[in-house]
Amino acid sequence: MIDGSDVLQRLNMIFRDIFDDDTIQLSRETSSIDIEEWDSLNQIKIILECEKVFGRSLNARKISTLDNIGDMVDYILIEII
Repeated sequence: MIDGSDVLQRLNMIFRDIFDDDTIQLSRETSSIDIEEWDSLNQIKIILECEKVFGRSLNARKISTLDNIGDMVDYILIEII
């Protein structure tokens, strides 16, 4: 069964790939303010990659209202269970 740490680890790999930066280390508190290149285009890329990785369609509007990675982890957990 997948848990929050699994989701966070997968998100970390997604972000490293999208931003082409192996030094990214996400925490539950990480937000778009912390990653300079996290703009609306990259937000779409993140959502699309999350849908592939987690095998579920995600609500882009809902994701855009989330404050940080922790909220994203919680949202993904709700969607995949």
